Amino acid sequence: MTKVKICGLKEIEHVEAAVKAGADFIGFMFAPSKRRITVEEAIELAKSIPSTVKKVGVFVNEQTDIIRQIADQVELDYIQYHGDETQEEIQEIGLPAIKAFSIRGEEDIKRAATYDVDYYLFDSPGTNFRGGSGESFDWMLLDKVNIPMEKVILAGGLNGENVGLAIMLVEPFAVDVSSGVEVDGRKSSTAITNFIEIAKGELIL
Repeated sequence: MTKVKICGLKEIEHVEAAVKAGADFIGFMFAPSKRRITVEEAIELAKSIPSTVKKVGVFVNEQTDIIRQIADQVELDYIQYHGDETQEEIQEIGLPAIKAFSIRGEEDIKRAATYDVDYYLFDSPGTNFRGGSGESFDWMLLDKVNIPMEKVILAGGLNGENVGLAIMLVEPFAVDVSSGVEVDGRKSSTAITNFIEIAKGELIL
């Protein structure tokens, strides 16, 4: 069954909705973004997340000591690197890692294979901030990926309407969503629940 990561959560009700619906990963934004939260806020939100759900901290070109400090304070399970971090920098930090790649073409797919991380997240290029734009990229580019699909997390423009098709075509280990479960720029518990149920095949549209 496909795993689901709900990213950019800021409010306790949405964390609880994600956990209740069966999310496998919950992402906290520590990089510049309208979804950015403080360490203190993340610590409070993390109290509602059981150990079976993995906590992911999203960083962009952050200093090593800050990443380690936040990971320790929030008890993060994974660090998601969404910037220009090198394999050497990720290795130096030494924590379980997800490396995000913005996909514009085949070269971006090939670049991912030069990294050795726990998971590879393929996303659409960002706009105002690093990270996704809420738009999809050409999923068929992933046919070129020289990485086991059980390490691939698909992101970028996913929502309740297209996630089923995305899973059918790509067969990723997990899918990642943020803006696709928002209404008027704020997370929606209903949208989170629907997305997870569809991704896990529990709700057929």
